[in-house]
Amino acid sequence: MPAYKAPLRDFHFVLNELIKVQEVLPQLPGYEEATEDIFNSYLEAAAQFCENELAPLNRTADEEGCHFEATTHTVTTPAGFREAYKQYCELGFPGLDCNPEYGGQGMPKALAFPVMEMQCSANVAWSMYPGLSHGAYSAIHVHGTDEQKATYLPKLVSGEWTGTMCLTEPHCGTDLGLLKTRAEPNGDGSYAITGTKIFISAGEHDLSDNIIHLVLARLPDAPKDVKGISLFIVPKFMQDGSRNGVFCGSLEHKMGIKANATAVLNFEGARGFLIGEPNKGLACMFTMMNAARLGCGMQGLGLGEASYQGALAYARERLQMRAANGPAQPDKPADPIIVHPDVRRMLLTQKAYTEAGRALTALLALQLDIEEKHPDAEARKDAADLVALLTPVAKAFMTDNGYLATNLGMQVFGGHGYIREWGMEQLVRDCRISQIYEGTNGIQALDLIGRKVLMDQGQKLRKFSAQIFAFCQANEGNENLKEFVAPLTQLLKDAGELTMGLAMNAMKNRDDVGAAATDFLRLIGHVTYAWLWARMAAVAYEKLGQGEDAFYQAKITTARFYFAKLLPEVHTLMATIKTGAKPLMALPEEQFAF
Repeated sequence: MPAYKAPLRDFHFVLNELIKVQEVLPQLPGYEEATEDIFNSYLEAAAQFCENELAPLNRTADEEGCHFEATTHTVTTPAGFREAYKQYCELGFPGLDCNPEYGGQGMPKALAFPVMEMQCSANVAWSMYPGLSHGAYSAIHVHGTDEQKATYLPKLVSGEWTGTMCLTEPHCGTDLGLLKTRAEPNGDGSYAITGTKIFISAGEHDLSDNIIHLVLARLPDAPKDVKGISLFIVPKFMQDGSRNGVFCGSLEHKMGIKANATAVLNFEGARGFLIGEPNKGLACMFTMMNAARLGCGMQGLGLGEASYQGALAYARERLQMRAANGPAQPDKPADPIIVHPDVRRMLLTQKAYTEAGRALTALLALQLDIEEKHPDAEARKDAADLVALLTPVAKAFMTDNGYLATNLGMQVFGGHGYIREWGMEQLVRDCRISQIYEGTNGIQALDLIGRKVLMDQGQKLRKFSAQIFAFCQANEGNENLKEFVAPLTQLLKDAGELTMGLAMNAMKNRDDVGAAATDFLRLIGHVTYAWLWARMAAVAYEKLGQGEDAFYQAKITTARFYFAKLLPEVHTLMATIKTGAKPLMALPEEQFAF
């Protein structure tokens, strides 16, 4: 497998030419110094770190895994992880987009997201350790008291301490209303936390001096269901250095991300501190969850990029058969497999989904910056609505496409892709979990159609559609873009009518919503990617003749591939959505097996 190379040219394209961050950031207080030169220096430093330090560890760490010592309840990460994490902290990356008040560098998320993508491509299991810590930082920063912020944030920002989120229990995952972990008042403002949490990523390890667990638990007088969940800060070590009552019981034996310590954690009267209001813990945790969902999307994107790079290099070198229209390289015994249409189908599918995903993450990162910093309240509200609408799409559509891309990359290698030494099968294994955790993709689909579309009578979706329509109208006379604008305009109209029909059906049969959810999310994903590819083609046409014509022509050609070969999936999706729930619910339960 070839060495990973960060796609710096494409980062420059999406940031500076597509979404034009440098025209937006000066409007946001605190980001005045986030210039293009600053962006480039950070991206180059991150690329060097990911290419030279993280990527070489990826396969060896997968082979070695994490080591659990039952007698001491401790975990040792694979060789090289501690050294890489130390260098990462020395470079200042843990606090890249964190508040300078707590030692952060105060950079925009529009910069932090590409850095995250590179980490996911180079070594996704390693990337989860600082990724979970950043989520813990976000939750405490938004919901913590001044004292809690002063205590925990500087250490999380520096990387001296890391963080986790502890939600899942053996009997409950998505339905957190069933959780049993208890929080008993100690009488001194702290609480005794007792219970077991499973599937805790980065739950125990040797990278940092302390681990700050954010734990969902129930107070004694808590209401039932999710209305009675509170959130607690539970450190592994207390401020005085004493060991708290939280211990790793075991590590999960997993299909992938083997170098990340996915732990079973036992809380045995561990001392914890309430964060936010009592019984409002789920709302606090969603600050972390939403960040994690976008992080999952980044994992799908990053692994898809890594798989594409490997598949492309192999397809250029592997000799098999002759091109259908005659030898492409007559001096060789066979042609490289990149001449064959089906191999090109796989490579272009990887390329189209990956580059559109990169554009989507850049767009969302900038919206997050606008939501946080823009002086105009309406601009902040519009940005927040777009992020809310597209977060489940980013999580589910990008991870589904990432898993497809890694499978296609393995397929390009043929039998060699199935062999461990080439590294392609690891990307498939590592990517598979991204469709499951932080809310399965089915849950994301229900969130999109139920909460983000139907619950607000389609307001967010209409606002997003209006933005796409505005682009189409502005370019309807552009002959270069006609092949993109015309089908996109029709798709918007069809999707709008379909959504209205779903809303009407939902009043009669709620199962129709659940039956349509996954297909509906994929439909909205395609609408989003088609819009982004049309925009990328528009930029590319403007740049032709100014140098780098090969780069820009590739964008136009890939946009055509997307519209011709991938976007037509929407017709199947709309047809299946219209069938409703009956085909799913008609079979009696007892007839599923005989």
